[in-house]
Amino acid sequence: MARDDLDPKSTVAGPALRPTRTRHWVIVFAMTLAIITYIDRVCISQAMPHIQDDLGLDDIQKGTVFLAFGLAYALFEIPTGAWGDKLGPRTVLIRIVLWWSFFTAATGRAWSLLSLCVTRFLFGAGEAGAFPNLTKIFTLWLPRTERSRAQGIMWMSARWGGAFTPLLVVWTISLVSWRNAFAVFGLLGVVWAVIFCLWFRDRPRDHPGVNAAELELLKENERNIVGHAKVPWGKLVTSPTVWMLWGQYFCISYGWYFYVTWLPTYLKDARGMTPQTSGWKPALLAGAPLFLGGIGCLLAGFLLGWLVRRSVSVGAARRLLGFVGCTAAAGLLLWSAYIKNPELAMLSMGLAGFANDLTLPGAWSTCMDVGGRFAGTLSGSMNMMGNFGGMAGPFVVGCVLQFTDRNWELTFWLSSAIYFLGGLCWLFMDPVTPLEIAREAQGPAPSREPAPV
Repeated sequence: MARDDLDPKSTVAGPALRPTRTRHWVIVFAMTLAIITYIDRVCISQAMPHIQDDLGLDDIQKGTVFLAFGLAYALFEIPTGAWGDKLGPRTVLIRIVLWWSFFTAATGRAWSLLSLCVTRFLFGAGEAGAFPNLTKIFTLWLPRTERSRAQGIMWMSARWGGAFTPLLVVWTISLVSWRNAFAVFGLLGVVWAVIFCLWFRDRPRDHPGVNAAELELLKENERNIVGHAKVPWGKLVTSPTVWMLWGQYFCISYGWYFYVTWLPTYLKDARGMTPQTSGWKPALLAGAPLFLGGIGCLLAGFLLGWLVRRSVSVGAARRLLGFVGCTAAAGLLLWSAYIKNPELAMLSMGLAGFANDLTLPGAWSTCMDVGGRFAGTLSGSMNMMGNFGGMAGPFVVGCVLQFTDRNWELTFWLSSAIYFLGGLCWLFMDPVTPLEIAREAQGPAPSREPAPV
């Protein structure tokens, strides 16, 4: 039952009452779901050689399969983010996790290119709502000063889930075949949804484990509680900050999706590394960009707080990490294409993944601060634009390979150029001022936000 006023426990509230830490369990739920999303998403890249052999797919058809997921993931970001703003993240997350878990399992039943594309499209439609609604949860359950660090931890978990997926998939396929492996991975989401349903509440005050002192820490979040207020679409689509936020995420996603789609094929074709010739090494190397990216996510969450504590404004700190991350990713990715030694090349590509992910905590924290009670909608729109990049990248790679006699270097040049454009977007962004009070025409407002530690 909701505690509209402080319950009897609050009568002992005072300086001596320590806040409970129930809110930190939402970070645990976010971490575990992030891992599951990336296991379910990345497993197809390792299974693709088996799928290609069974279904007889060429490079463009493989790119089309990846595109089907990216298209759905992009198109359903705003609807599922807005749905969470309206109905609450609990209802939405339970439904979409069960949905995508079903279509993860169904991927293993595909019998043709069309059936595979349809299945991956419907899978992407479900996964689209995961991170916008997790971001919405953070605006309800965490004080502002804990959100950037929580984003860093969540994205580290996502990346590390993806980093270890190649090894997990290779091992699982060796035991149960690629078709049954997808059924195994689909079960993970079902287990998560059941536990989440039993524990989570949209309003912290409705949870029996939250005491009055912890509620006091979260009192400013009451304005972010679900409601039926209309999304300010006019302010959203006319805001230069929103457009720059969309642009940078499109650019980093274009480059990043290579790591979870074409990288195993690249190691096989350009580096001559397969499980048959190199054992577990290809799977280990394929996880490098995601593993190091996870470190970048975690480090960025702490760096933002460190910079602010040294008198750098929140906005300047986010812009700095965004620009440095994108431009470093551009240079390191391009360099990896020309390194002869495959291990050193993958180290360079892994560092590109690290640099890529330095941008993530700042980008998603910007969605929370700029979006306010519409954080789900804004983060959904950003992720939508990112996944248009994620949709375009794998398809463009397939086309380049098909029409240029497998010119891998050209694909790296394109990705590096787009990464650099993403860095430029950060220079023209006000990543702190809420949409509802923004005065974009007057330029970026000076930051008065607490340090995002």
